[in-house]
Amino acid sequence: MRSVGTLTRADLAETINRKMGLSRAESLDLVEAILNKMGEALEDGENVKISGFGSFILRDKRERVGRNPKTGIEVPITPRRVMTFRASQLLKDRIAKAS
Repeated sequence: MRSVGTLTRADLAETINRKMGLSRAESLDLVEAILNKMGEALEDGENVKISGFGSFILRDKRERVGRNPKTGIEVPITPRRVMTFRASQLLKDRIAKAS
């Protein structure tokens, strides 16, 4: 039941269902609980590190001056918080090996 080209919540729940023997509803609840916990941590300003997979890192960007590429007019870019993902070396190696 794998979606073509994209891993979904349902795919994760299906894998938990098959490997752990939990019901489909329990498996989906487990996936939702994990994703909610990660979201809450990021919302609270914490980075999320999953060993062997990667890290979701929050960065605060300061206000800066940008330029409208069409007109060339300078415009202020407001300060904001951004999230980046940095893959672990293990994951990078697996991806490189697969190609």
